[in-house]
Amino acid sequence: MATSEAEDFAALLRELKDRSGRSYGALAGKLHVSTSTLHRYCNGDAVPTDYAPVERLARLCAATPDELVELHRRWIVADGARRRARAEVSQALEADGPVDAPEPEAAEEDGAAEEPGVVEESGVAARGRGGKRIRIALAAGAVVALAVPAAFVVSHAATGNEDGKRPDSVSGASAPPGTAAPRATSPSASPSGSPSASASPTGSPSAATTPSRRATPPATGGVPLKVGVSSYNWDEPCGQYYLLDQAPDAVPPPPAPQDSRGWARALGGVDGGHMRLQLTATGKTEESVVLNAVHVRVVGRKAPLGWDAYSMGDGCGGGVTPQTFDIDLDASHPLVKPVAGQDGDTVVPAKDFPYKVASNDPQVLNLDVHTEGHDVSWYLELDWSSGDRRGTVRVDDGGKPFRASAIEGRKQYGWWPDRSAWVAQTAS
Repeated sequence: MATSEAEDFAALLRELKDRSGRSYGALAGKLHVSTSTLHRYCNGDAVPTDYAPVERLARLCAATPDELVELHRRWIVADGARRRARAEVSQALEADGPVDAPEPEAAEEDGAAEEPGVVEESGVAARGRGGKRIRIALAAGAVVALAVPAAFVVSHAATGNEDGKRPDSVSGASAPPGTAAPRATSPSASPSGSPSASASPTGSPSAATTPSRRATPPATGGVPLKVGVSSYNWDEPCGQYYLLDQAPDAVPPPPAPQDSRGWARALGGVDGGHMRLQLTATGKTEESVVLNAVHVRVVGRKAPLGWDAYSMGDGCGGGVTPQTFDIDLDASHPLVKPVAGQDGDTVVPAKDFPYKVASNDPQVLNLDVHTEGHDVSWYLELDWSSGDRRGTVRVDDGGKPFRASAIEGRKQYGWWPDRSAWVAQTAS
């Protein structure tokens, strides 16, 4: 049975699909999924484990920026509800244990009876119905762990007092899932130990070395929110360039928008000019967490690279721009400034910090980070507070600073499919 969160998510998907006038089959072909899978998404019977196909579907259906933000919010809430439900099922299976008919006497000859819900470290499979239950519980736990979006790779270390504390670390989604290593955390972390950065969400079964019938109670001093890079170009594929130290005839064709960053990294590329980062913050509980400010920390600034710039998309610009935050990396002390958006003739007001988030109320922040004259390395720090607790979360690029280099005065190329070649554009 679909959850109410999944139904809300599916309702918006159906609205976009119906408005597009396209059939399920036509859209499924564009998304490279089966028609039945797309039906399940739009009926609320399933929630995608990855947001990328959802965003592609929305863009195929000409969703507005506000609809994209709302769809992303509903997906986060629905995905969280799905993971919580699976975690509860897994914990219930582990707590039940093998309580059916007793095992044949031959099973007792191997030694002491197994503790219900415990998998022996020797790796020997449990026998009979009890073993089957254990395997089901392990499978459910594995599914939960794999279902977490890669956009949220967070290290947890709460601070009751931020003075003299290092910020918690959040790594962006460009790195392969699970590769972002957390920074050193504050010595004031909870004595029970703070969770490590992993693909397992809060409350989901973990591979603990000490088995237990009951779920481990949540830590009381952890960071109360998650922050992640949900997109490296919220305006994709428009306005995105990568600088490459390669001649045009040596550069392969551009990939699908969701794969462009991996494509550029494989070629040794650097973000060119603008980075349109999208951050998503969500609370871990229904208790509100206040986002007080975002700060830019520049760690390096030098002359821009002399490489050529390659565009990831042409023919963009629909007159719709969401409300954003502008960051000028060329400034001596870059600030985060709210900028109004535009939806046709309607102005989308600029809203500055603070914001509030909770587990059922995420917040999406669209940042326009740019440089016109330098090669800049930088990262972000987000200040949060909840009651008498407060702290800072670092947001970076897979454990390293973000990097962007100006493209002014550089040769710029766009891909022409009819020629199967990169063709020089008029320099801006």
